[in-house]
Amino acid sequence: MPNIKSAIKRVKTSEARNAKNTMEKSAMRTAIKKVEAAVTLKDAAAAKEALVVASSKLDKAARKGLIHKNAAARKKSRLVKKVNGL
Repeated sequence: MPNIKSAIKRVKTSEARNAKNTMEKSAMRTAIKKVEAAVTLKDAAAAKEALVVASSKLDKAARKGLIHKNAAARKKSRLVKKVNGL
């Protein structure tokens, strides 16, 4: 643990930010899994609804710098392909 006041604050803020980023990334992955599960069950309506949520989460993660924007675009593209294949 640091002794300097500013370093103590940095540790606190970085831990808080890390927790928030982990939560956002986990929510993004869950949304992607919901789309893939709906596609596996061949439920087109549920897949389309889940795709909207997943796209939003991916865009948000890319905007915040949790994942690269090209990675977000690639993941969205692959999900759309799967949903359109139903």
